[in-house]
Amino acid sequence: MGNLQITTNPEVKMVFDRYPDWAREKLLVLRELIVETAKETEDISSLEETLKWGEPSYLTKNGSTIRMDWKSKTPNQYALYFKCTSRLVETFKATFQNVFEFEGKRALVFQKDDEIAVEELKHCIRAALTYHKVKHLPTLGIQNPS
Repeated sequence: MGNLQITTNPEVKMVFDRYPDWAREKLLVLRELIVETAKETEDISSLEETLKWGEPSYLTKNGSTIRMDWKSKTPNQYALYFKCTSRLVETFKATFQNVFEFEGKRALVFQKDDEIAVEELKHCIRAALTYHKVKHLPTLGIQNPS
């Protein structure tokens, strides 16, 4: 757990600024959890914050991209998106089926008034940020907290 080097595309701020106030606040909390988790994870020295498909996205050298977004077609929810061909969301479902809401193999979905299960979410974020190092493990290195 050394110093984390964060590289940010300035266009990310413009995307955050376009979200409704409540959604921006919630998405910035998710962003902070991603940064905090990266800082707490031994093998991560750099984090790139950029745009993928016009959505704030987070990448590490040995990880799988994490994206986040709010969409007007589902105005009372927001989500964290993961690569659908990875084992991430299926593993999150198996481990945290009673904690999170899921969208197929690609997302953790949060409702506007949901209280986030922070510790469980950090396990999911850590698995994504280190995916290429943990993908061979049955639960991607996630220890079921229950």
